[in-house]
Amino acid sequence: MGGDVAEVRREMETNFFGPLAATRAFAPVIEGNGGGAVLNVLSALSWFHPAGLGSYAASKAAAWALSDATREELAPRGITVSALHVGYMDTDMAAGVPADQKVAAADVAAQALHGIETGLFEILADETSRYVKQSLSATPQPNAT
Repeated sequence: MGGDVAEVRREMETNFFGPLAATRAFAPVIEGNGGGAVLNVLSALSWFHPAGLGSYAASKAAAWALSDATREELAPRGITVSALHVGYMDTDMAAGVPADQKVAAADVAAQALHGIETGLFEILADETSRYVKQSLSATPQPNAT
């Protein structure tokens, strides 16, 4: 709520409008080649929004909704859309995260390809994303007072 609006807009441009523009640009090419797949790289933060990371998490949640919407729109054109969720991937962005909390980018790529090949709409690339997804199915608990 109190963050820099320019930063929020930058994150939405990168994480929502970027995938939207790429999908719009490539969908006709993919369709023209007889179909194929789009993979949107999201985050476990698509599902929860910790203080201090709200705009990033909101941009990833919007990209998750975009994945669902474009999946429905592109399916009749022979194009599948998969959403890849991951906690910490070993990239420059996660340089300060301990190694034992990150998954190797090559492992994420292999899981993404396997997920696309097996027709998964949602690919959970690490224990963090699997834990968060499972937690969403848990019985809601009352707020602590």
